Amino acid sequence: MKVLVIQQKMIGDVLTSSLLFEAIKQKYPNSETHYAINTHTYAVVEQNPFIDVFKFITPKIRESKIKFIEFLKEIKNEQYDVVIDVYSKTSSNLISWFSNAKTKISKHKYYTSFIYTHTAVFASVPQTAAGLAIENRWQLLEALGIKPSKEIRPKIFLSPENKKNAESYLIDKGILLDKPLYMLSVLGSDSSKTYPLDYMAMVIDMIIEKKPESQILFNYIPSQKTEADILFSLCKAKTQKRIFIEVFAEDLRTFLSITHFCNAMIGNEGGAVNMAKALEVPTFTIFSPWIKKEVWSLFEDGFKNTAVHLKDYKPEAFRGKSQGVIKSSAEALYQLFLPALFEKKLDQFLNNGHE
Repeated sequence: MKVLVIQQKMIGDVLTSSLLFEAIKQKYPNSETHYAINTHTYAVVEQNPFIDVFKFITPKIRESKIKFIEFLKEIKNEQYDVVIDVYSKTSSNLISWFSNAKTKISKHKYYTSFIYTHTAVFASVPQTAAGLAIENRWQLLEALGIKPSKEIRPKIFLSPENKKNAESYLIDKGILLDKPLYMLSVLGSDSSKTYPLDYMAMVIDMIIEKKPESQILFNYIPSQKTEADILFSLCKAKTQKRIFIEVFAEDLRTFLSITHFCNAMIGNEGGAVNMAKALEVPTFTIFSPWIKKEVWSLFEDGFKNTAVHLKDYKPEAFRGKSQGVIKSSAEALYQLFLPALFEKKLDQFLNNGHE
């Protein structure tokens, strides 16, 4: 059986959908599995032993109709038996259609259901701690006779060389690996997913106050360097001494390798948090007011993985508001999300042995 899974766009989505491959290989060990992803997301699924072939959707393919048509022909020539379209947007609809696979599976949408042989109606309320993003992906495997497994989760695979290089780098930078080391997801992908910098500075100050020997690393992309420096300046002087701001991963694979050595990931919800979970690193996640916690709070157990959302503390701020209104009010809602609201939870998390 030859299977293609399509998951374009975000790194977190690509990582989350990778669990499908382990489930498929467990049920059908002789299957050949292919993964269609955007090039920039490869680092989180590199060396995954359950994925046989990657089909990269490059920027040229996305930007050129001619290149995209050539890609569709390539997909058709593969003669897939099964296509699982997790992305479920126009481009993946076309890939699924042109594949001519006997079994085509995707999320149910009334206007695209004719393309697929099987569609799943995604739930809106999670039934387990796995979260909706995981539960709904499992639904896509029902047509293949595959049932959900608590043991199968998104995983990131690092080579011994990856780990050795990261360990050497951290030691060279003065990091003591026998002391608490925390990676801080200090900035979201945009302002609507970024906890206010003055509040984040308070959170970092709290960490140092509660765990004085802590070593803090910042996770951000090069274009966010100015914001990272501003955040550093907002922290107390004694906190600044515990922040190794010069420790910075130049690429995603290096970031993953460094995170592997961290005792926890703390900060804004996003791809970095999901990567930490896939590395078995404990997480404390601060959700943006407009992101649905029930969808992306994966494997929250209040011990290894803890998540906080303004709605947990001030539900009245969301009552009667549409998702669109909530998103447009993200900045104002963030101002209500004082660190003091979740200080007790953060304290419990830090005392759960994540050091």
